[in-house]
Amino acid sequence: MQIKIRDARLEDLPQVHELVRELAIYEKAEKEFIATLEDYETDFKAGIFEVILAEAEAQTIGMCLYYMTYSTWKGRMLYLEDFVVKSAFRQMGVGQLLFDAYLAKAKEKGCRMTKWQVLDWNEPAVKFYEKNNAIIEKEWWNGKIIF
Repeated sequence: MQIKIRDARLEDLPQVHELVRELAIYEKAEKEFIATLEDYETDFKAGIFEVILAEAEAQTIGMCLYYMTYSTWKGRMLYLEDFVVKSAFRQMGVGQLLFDAYLAKAKEKGCRMTKWQVLDWNEPAVKFYEKNNAIIEKEWWNGKIIF
């Protein structure tokens, strides 16, 4: 199986939206997934986020959705919002290819750091990040306000 990694285009957003739905289901939070495809299209056109895709067998099989942010302590930072590989294509190196492409984007953009969240119960993801020399912070708590 040949895997192609590339930047997403507007016409790829329906597949991206479905991958995020798959992730929300995996994380037992599908009811919280309320962003519409139209939201994705509007925000993608506005440059709010970017996406790297993995393709194989004429289909989208994974993606990294990310955006630029800023650390007052470090400077430029790329934030990995969602990272998902379809379940049928896991354990085949797809995630590593996507993650490597994401890290290359961060370096290309002059970032000093990348950051993301991982659920504490998602052991495969935690092990993946640790294998990639990630620092998994356990002392910071998340805060949010939903409008």
